[in-house]
Amino acid sequence: MGSADSKLNFRKAVIQLTTKTQPVEATDDAFWDQFWADTATSVQDVFALVPAAEIRAVREESPSNLATLCYKAVEKLVQGAESGCHTEKERQIVLNCCRLLTRILPYIFEDPDWRGFFWSTVPGAGRGGGDDDDENARPLAESLLLAVADLLFCPDFTVQSHRRSTVDTAEDIHSIDSCEYIWEAGVGFAHSPQPNYIHDLNRTELLKLLLTCFSEAMYLPPSSDSSNTNPWVQFFCSTENRHALPLFTSLLNVVCAYDPVGYGIPYNHLLFSDYREPLVEEAAQVLIVTLDYDSSTSSSPTVDGTTTGTAMDDVDPPGPDNLFVNYLSRIHREEDFQFILKGVARLLSNPLVQTYLPNSAKKIQFHQELLVLFWKLCDFNKKFLFFVLKSSDVLDILVPILYFLNDARADQSRVGLMHIGVFILLLLSGERNFGVRLNKPYSVRVPMDIPVFTGTHADLLIIVFHKIITSGHQRLQPLFDCLLTIVVNVSPYLKSLSMVAANKLLHLLEAFSTTWFLFSAVQNHHLVFFLLEVFNNIIQYQFDGNSNLVYAVIRKRNVFHQLANLPTDSQSIQKGLQRKKKTPEPISRTNSQDGASMEGSRPAAPAEPGTLKTSLVATPGIDKLTEKSQVSEDGTMRSLEPESSQPPPEGNLPSAVSDGEPWSGEVSHPRRDRRRLSSASSSGQWTPTPDWVMSWKSKLPLQTIMRLLQVLVPQVEKICIDKGLTDESEILKFLQHGTLVGLLPVPHPILIRKYQANSGTAMWFRTYMWGVIYLRNVDPPIWYDTDVKLFEIQRV
Repeated sequence: MGSADSKLNFRKAVIQLTTKTQPVEATDDAFWDQFWADTATSVQDVFALVPAAEIRAVREESPSNLATLCYKAVEKLVQGAESGCHTEKERQIVLNCCRLLTRILPYIFEDPDWRGFFWSTVPGAGRGGGDDDDENARPLAESLLLAVADLLFCPDFTVQSHRRSTVDTAEDIHSIDSCEYIWEAGVGFAHSPQPNYIHDLNRTELLKLLLTCFSEAMYLPPSSDSSNTNPWVQFFCSTENRHALPLFTSLLNVVCAYDPVGYGIPYNHLLFSDYREPLVEEAAQVLIVTLDYDSSTSSSPTVDGTTTGTAMDDVDPPGPDNLFVNYLSRIHREEDFQFILKGVARLLSNPLVQTYLPNSAKKIQFHQELLVLFWKLCDFNKKFLFFVLKSSDVLDILVPILYFLNDARADQSRVGLMHIGVFILLLLSGERNFGVRLNKPYSVRVPMDIPVFTGTHADLLIIVFHKIITSGHQRLQPLFDCLLTIVVNVSPYLKSLSMVAANKLLHLLEAFSTTWFLFSAVQNHHLVFFLLEVFNNIIQYQFDGNSNLVYAVIRKRNVFHQLANLPTDSQSIQKGLQRKKKTPEPISRTNSQDGASMEGSRPAAPAEPGTLKTSLVATPGIDKLTEKSQVSEDGTMRSLEPESSQPPPEGNLPSAVSDGEPWSGEVSHPRRDRRRLSSASSSGQWTPTPDWVMSWKSKLPLQTIMRLLQVLVPQVEKICIDKGLTDESEILKFLQHGTLVGLLPVPHPILIRKYQANSGTAMWFRTYMWGVIYLRNVDPPIWYDTDVKLFEIQRV
């Protein structure tokens, strides 16, 4: 029978289903088999031939028929898994059922009345029609998930058979040890099976169905309740799934071993179709969803204050019930870490290689999923985080992240990508090693739309951050605190900033310390505090190599004098705010000394009109995201208890809701406390008062810089007069050999703000991750036009 005929027959069956008002008996195999028996349909065909309106019509008008269709399709998958899919016909039936369920499940999830359907046992479904089997029957969801897990390790269907001869009986699906069938060499598995594109295609379809099962999460509104676990993921990642370990390993290895360059030969991907890429994308998506676990609630203290572990557990707590998270947290061999880090770095760098060797490799599109995976690895496996920071390979992660941040800064549809990139850098910056690594010279010339400079990775980071702040779109303002916190965290370790980077830091200070910016929002002055802390750290701890920065501070000394003499009377405050009306920009872009951009770079472009994006929940303020640790003389850190009596100068930042989201579940209310220091006008608008300005102006940490200016400015002026100098190099030479030993105040302790896990970010990651998965699955469009609740879909 031709493919056209079989599509026609399938379409007829769908029409019959939608027009039947009477329930069709589950035993009427002649009717049900039309949906999967002989069709030669692709998943795209199934989406075209089963329109959304018809699925909803059956759901509303003949619910028992929809229930039977789902039940029969799952039954076929279970039978296929039991028999091991030895015939071509069985494989065809399994794939057809798989496609059909992928099409229908989202419409089951969108209706609250149906959501429990898969967790019920189907009455009368016992083979003999009697009631004996009902007692211990599994819920439909469990049968479906276990069947999919079995099918993913089915010899000659999704994995290479180990049997040599065909005469021998087929391998019994129950006796095989699926750990011998892991899909790719890598973590815990040394053998790399022969690539087989049919197996790759079959795995991809099964993983698509699995991801669809897990997507029930998209149909529940965001809630900060971390007990809100996804029952599908919970069951699939439990000990009930005997394939949990080999499947986790297969997914991780398939992703980390993938090389899109076309197996080492540039341009090779143009010659043959790559069946691996869709599998790798699907594997990455399934992996990050199974790892959706709130680590901030994991080893919670028991009532008596001890954590729930015994002395026997040694260092490792018992670990979460989710086996995927558990396995991830237990990886510990250096070579495994090396394999994962190299793989993730290779894939993240792929789009950059693309910009200066166009078309040499296939350009991958799943960098957002990789960033989520990298985040999960660092969050759940501290040994991995330290491994990353121990080698300069961390820079192979840093450079692509900076590239993505710079490239996405003008595009509102990529605000989520901006956030995750910054979160990862915030996490890394909490460790001293990261700051030390940044001193490595930056020589890779990735074409980026930033000024040309000669310097280190620290210079690159500062220049990109400056570009984001001065020329990104408005919605990035909530990230300014995070960006500057990262710079503060690394500043004590930066040995020599380039002149370009030093000027960028001073330009930021200049922009943030204008009166209209300081007086126009309750938390804007925090940015000035962060920048002053950066200058203090560098001057106190790295004065010797930083003549460029010291020279820039001397040249811009008026900015510091103006801050010290900031007016606090009502009239001046009003006058300062008047100036804002003339300059509506978030930051004045004059005098930004932007040199020519690097060769071959393209300016960051805004999103094309009509681009879809998904909304995100609010990210917690910097005070919720981090906890302060003090670095003592021997380099160890101790966390500081927040002083209860008075707020620290950074105060509690209101967590800004990114993108004007409707959801306001987790927004903290520091504004209420702030009101005491400022008057709230009748409209509820915040207005600055003299008391409020005084409350933070008195805490500005200007002593070190004022002392430096007091000592060095007269000396520099004298050189200029003596030698009639206009030449910077003489002054820099003088500053290089100068010293301020004994002249500066006693060095302050180094404060690091380390990222701390919290349910606010766990919720943010969940909405971001599902938003990415929603937008990336366009062929077929699994969730489009269904009623998702976790986020809103917006057009830019």
